[in-house]
Amino acid sequence: MAGTGVKLLITGGAGFLGTLLARTLLAQGALGGQAISRMVLADLVPPPAELLADARVEARTGALLAQCAALHHEAFDGVFHLASAVSAECEADFDLGLRSNLDSTRALLEALRAAGNAPRLVFASSAAVFGGDPPFLPMPALVRDDTVPTPQTSYGTHKLICEHLIADYTRKGFIDGRAARLLTVTVRPGRPNGAASSFLSGLFREPLAGLESVCPVAPDTLVALASPARTVTALMTVYEASREAFGGRTGLNLPALTVPVREMLDALDTVAGPAVRALVRLAPDPAIERIVSTWPGRFDSQRAARLGLVPDASVLGIVRQYLRDHPQAVKVPLRG
Repeated sequence: MAGTGVKLLITGGAGFLGTLLARTLLAQGALGGQAISRMVLADLVPPPAELLADARVEARTGALLAQCAALHHEAFDGVFHLASAVSAECEADFDLGLRSNLDSTRALLEALRAAGNAPRLVFASSAAVFGGDPPFLPMPALVRDDTVPTPQTSYGTHKLICEHLIADYTRKGFIDGRAARLLTVTVRPGRPNGAASSFLSGLFREPLAGLESVCPVAPDTLVALASPARTVTALMTVYEASREAFGGRTGLNLPALTVPVREMLDALDTVAGPAVRALVRLAPDPAIERIVSTWPGRFDSQRAARLGLVPDASVLGIVRQYLRDHPQAVKVPLRG
């Protein structure tokens, strides 16, 4: 990575997290102590226009699986692999999940192997790799760094398989791969997506826009959250960490803010009042409840802490970050 700067690839580069990561990196101008000379954003759709206006940015549009053949002779210094079909999509369409998650990741890894320069890769895995397998292996009350992953959804299974593939490609010296297990990123702006966790952003996003929101789980349900800013910081920190500091090849659990859904609703009340909170309608959805029930709520992420990563301080802080970052999306009066 010497001389001409760093050439990066971000898959899922037109999605919310991908564009936020791209903006942050471009504003920072460097990664790992070297200037960013080129950034390729690969996704099904083009990225926002202001990213394309940057001379360092190139967009590649289409399914990642179809794009990978062209990458075999293109050397990237770093890759952030964020592209993925999400949880509820994978449950509804098994083949879509296999194609978008497993097949695309394997094709990407083969392309990076063929290029021959062993790039650094950060994979956006998920806390969905965890889940109980009763009666022999119940859901742990606290997930630690050495907790055995037992995914209970197709999405979680795909993420865990990809973690193992990345670890083996790293063992063989084809890449320098690291998997970071993301929590539910909240608050996501824009429209709801197909993730089972999408309602957690919707508990704030829609009411703050003056729209009704549906909460499909019980208010005492524990959820593990991370703000967009903390998540992007974590991805960059994992990229910049030395192999020794990252600690092995297994996936790293990012730090979580654990709260009951009720506390999220209380935070909404605090910033916008009871009338806005009343826009959230409780309507249990057994399919969503079943998926969410397989996700762990509490984490003890010591490996992440050793990298200097810490969870968000409060759910109220997460909401206020959304208000600062997306004032145009707020259509209701706010309290002080």
